Amino acid sequence: MNVLILLATFFSMEGLTWLIHRYVMHGFLWVLHKDHHDHRHDGPLEKNDYFFLIFALPAIVLMYAGSRAHFNYLFFIGAGVSLYGMAYFFVHDIFIHQRIRFLSRTQNPYLLAIRRAHKQHHKHTGREDGECYGFLWVPVKYFRMYFQKKAA
Repeated sequence: MNVLILLATFFSMEGLTWLIHRYVMHGFLWVLHKDHHDHRHDGPLEKNDYFFLIFALPAIVLMYAGSRAHFNYLFFIGAGVSLYGMAYFFVHDIFIHQRIRFLSRTQNPYLLAIRRAHKQHHKHTGREDGECYGFLWVPVKYFRMYFQKKAA
């Protein structure tokens, strides 16, 4: 049952991430997310990187509370959020934005679709008129674009 809670949390994070990205990061917390779009920041970190802490704290609290209660469901919800955060860091920061050079020449259609959708998101430098707010699941047109190339 605990594995199901963890997996359900991980997969439900995609929808929550879309909502947070669209209405919080491109909304009232645009002040933190803006430098991620306009690339105006000093040093290797952006204000946008504070979202790591904003999202990690609830997961830590859930895992701590769940561990104090004999590893109940709260722990596994926090673990699912944490696993999603790790996936996000790996795909977004390392793979897409190449903060660490890794898989830069991949031909994997799924990874190329994610990269392309994110590029479409970043073509909008303002907080309005954006697209592709998701993360692991992107609009089908990007999958078709690369899966059709692979099949040809």
